Amino acid sequence: MRPALRLPAALLLCATVLSACAPATHTSATAQGGILPDSAAPDERLVLAPPPAPGSAAQSDDDRVFHVTRALKDTPRWKLAQSDADLDPAHLVRDFSCAAGFEIDLAKAPHLARVLERIRHAVGHRTSDVKKYWHRTRPFVGTNLPICTSPEGLGLNSSYPSGHTTAGYGMALLLAHLMPEHASAILQRGRVFGESRIVCGAHWKSDVQAGYLNASSLMDVLLAQPELQDDLAAARQDLLAMQGTAPAPEAGTCAVEHDAAIHSLLSEP
Repeated sequence: MRPALRLPAALLLCATVLSACAPATHTSATAQGGILPDSAAPDERLVLAPPPAPGSAAQSDDDRVFHVTRALKDTPRWKLAQSDADLDPAHLVRDFSCAAGFEIDLAKAPHLARVLERIRHAVGHRTSDVKKYWHRTRPFVGTNLPICTSPEGLGLNSSYPSGHTTAGYGMALLLAHLMPEHASAILQRGRVFGESRIVCGAHWKSDVQAGYLNASSLMDVLLAQPELQDDLAAARQDLLAMQGTAPAPEAGTCAVEHDAAIHSLLSEP
């Protein structure tokens, strides 16, 4: 039976968009020239499968992974997850510096910033819709187990799909589109970004897996929009120009990211 559409108790969607909170209404968003409307993106309530049912094997696996990963508290992997929880646009773009091989500075990539601004409404609202639709409770609710960030503002019943994963993997897909020569490393970092939500304890494993699909389906359609092509081409030129002058990423950070990549929480523990 289709669940009722209910608003989470504490919302919500600063954590589900690629650049900032989505505007409150369709009218206010589209009035800002160039912002793509919801209709430009697929309806994720149709795209995503339901979350695991209570008592299912998939839910048992989610429970196991949540409890086992609480032991990561205060490790370098935990600290990386805390950093990945920050969805400020400049911070989120910079998270892919090791993968790109240079420090990515959003302030020096105005066309990339414009692309993010133009797609944020559609990504945010489509993700918000599906979160409301499934109204899944987050793994830490009802426990006293540690999570890597404050629960305030997360939305206790907006776990599926992971909005942070949508944002992080969506950014990976965008940057891989703009810098295909670095696509493998960028997409790997996008995977790690999603796995950080498992480390954090803010999402079930299956929320993160759904977040990858959520991001992939949204970005596949949005990046093909004809009205974005000039901005995307200019954004690539921004990044190519930056690559020639930007400093190298911090080696210690890159080492932690590499270790996280080779010890995937989707196959471990």
